[in-house]
Amino acid sequence: QYSAVDTNPLSVYIMQPIWNKIIEIVPLWIAPNLLTFSGFVMILVNYFLISFYDWDYTASGTSPGLVPTWVWLFSAFTTFCAYALDSIDGKHARRTQSSTPLGELFDHGLDSWATSIFVLSFFSVCSRDNGKTGVSVYTMYIYLSIVLFNFMCSHWEKYNTGVLFLPWGYDISQVVLIAAYLLTGVVGVEVWQKPFLFGYYITDALVILLIGFSLFLSLPQTLYNIHRAHLKRTLKNDSLYEGLLPLVSPLLLFILLTVWVVLSPGNILAKQPRLFLWMVGVAFSNVICKVIICQMSSTQPDLFHWFLFPLALVVYAAISGLLGWMEEAVLAVFTALVTAAHVHYGVCVGRQLSEHLNIYIFSLKKRVQE
Repeated sequence: QYSAVDTNPLSVYIMQPIWNKIIEIVPLWIAPNLLTFSGFVMILVNYFLISFYDWDYTASGTSPGLVPTWVWLFSAFTTFCAYALDSIDGKHARRTQSSTPLGELFDHGLDSWATSIFVLSFFSVCSRDNGKTGVSVYTMYIYLSIVLFNFMCSHWEKYNTGVLFLPWGYDISQVVLIAAYLLTGVVGVEVWQKPFLFGYYITDALVILLIGFSLFLSLPQTLYNIHRAHLKRTLKNDSLYEGLLPLVSPLLLFILLTVWVVLSPGNILAKQPRLFLWMVGVAFSNVICKVIICQMSSTQPDLFHWFLFPLALVVYAAISGLLGWMEEAVLAVFTALVTAAHVHYGVCVGRQLSEHLNIYIFSLKKRVQE
């Protein structure tokens, strides 16, 4: 039984009434998963479009104007559409009486991947550090890690309490992203290269807000909800070991990736920031998807996710100098393999649930029993 709580005033009083109006125009024959997947595809299209104009995150800093204005406006449009579709898919499922565990997993699984893609697309707005303005690639890595940490906390919380307390940062971040793209499209990327207040740039303010939300709102709220469930004796896991188990693989993943970033002889993050950060997002998504499935099926996740072992080998080969000049090529191959494995995993799980529940993923029709 899916259980979620949303207490964000922005969501409750502003966005939810908008979604309730939009859902009324969605045809009843459309499957909820089709809405979810359409939103994810729009996020991907936007990401690859921006990547085409700005592969190394320098277009907005060193050579303003390389990214056409219409791309930023298109980014605002696709971000809003993805935000809307992700917000109405559950409503549409209840409206069509088609809520299933497959829909929950499909929604949260794609969200775990989309979270990193949203961030990676935004980095093109502020650009990487060029000595005068922009954000360093190491700040990008930390920024992405914090966002993924917040997402992980929400599902770790659900793993222990059985309730998904929707984080306040989600709606706020989506509105900020849309506003940032619109501002860039209307005013130009130069707005990110000028001091905003007291000598600070807009990007500085966003990083401060992100860290503040994480340390003083998201994490304390997660710990409070778990503590409250403990006092009420409603925790799903009796032991401390079981409760902390989902955190082991994400923590080890972050440690291995950080070691690669810091000790890379070829400074891999600076040379291939987009490729490396994409790999980070995909790896995280696969790890957290296992946690989501375990939470839904009331099972324990493995202590060590399988992805950690090949990653450890690659990291060791890189920092020890065994890869040498091949480090970038190995990163590219490794990223491709990880992405393919993640897509394969998602397809297999989707098909298994589809057959088990006797439903189609993208249709409201029932399967014909053989």
